[in-house]
Amino acid sequence: MSDERGQALDQELADLALEAARLAATLVRGRAAQGVTVAATKTSDIDVVTEADRAAETLIRDTIRARRPDDAFLGEEGDDEAGTSGVRWVIDPIDGTVNFLYGLPQFAVSIAAEVDGRAVAGVVLNAATGTEYVARTEDGRTVARRDGRPIGVRAEAPLSHRLLATGFSYDREVRVRQAEALTRLIPHVRDVRRLGSCALDLCLVAEGSLDGYVEEGVNLWDHAAGGLIARAAGARTAIGTGVGGLELLLCGPAHGFDELSRAIEDAGFVVPGTMAPTGE
Repeated sequence: MSDERGQALDQELADLALEAARLAATLVRGRAAQGVTVAATKTSDIDVVTEADRAAETLIRDTIRARRPDDAFLGEEGDDEAGTSGVRWVIDPIDGTVNFLYGLPQFAVSIAAEVDGRAVAGVVLNAATGTEYVARTEDGRTVARRDGRPIGVRAEAPLSHRLLATGFSYDREVRVRQAEALTRLIPHVRDVRRLGSCALDLCLVAEGSLDGYVEEGVNLWDHAAGGLIARAAGARTAIGTGVGGLELLLCGPAHGFDELSRAIEDAGFVVPGTMAPTGE
């Protein structure tokens, strides 16, 4: 595919991702107004799914499939679907479902589009506030925007002045090891937040509201869109094996990333020697 045709496809996918995310966010807000109930649990009794999760993912798939019937899908709540076009959509209909359940305004629709295995477009839409983060191709490069305005990572800062965010596994035994690692890390940084949505936390790194993010137990649908947005804004992302044996994601500005990675390893968040860059 020529560069020109490839860029046109990337832009088409970004526009469609944003359209589908807006429709899903409207559905999610409507369900929130009606009252949220747990429909099922997944990996544990605290890993919940709501009917709104399922309805939003169905809406996203149907919206995209109506335009692009040959594409593949990977979603948190639905079955994987093969395709023949080389395009795959990676969907998390509500990232931050526990926040959604409790009425905390930090949950998002996350949609990424891959072409031949490489993420080329991403949308993370805070369904509670309407804030839109988008990574898309413009003039031959991927750019990150919040509500249409360019965003970038925070300026370089010493490790002791960095504000980080994290998350915890739904496995109670793994949580204990993660908490122990956190107690070793927190004396070396400004502070740590636990906000409850991987996708939105990555976008906060992208816009400079956080200096880094680390979480074990993530899946591709949690970070495919947010990770692309962060990288487009000047961040790096890497995947390793966490202390509980689950996949661990680290994100931070490219400047100072190596120092942050060493601090995460020294604190015991990640198995030494397992970190590898993503999306590069």
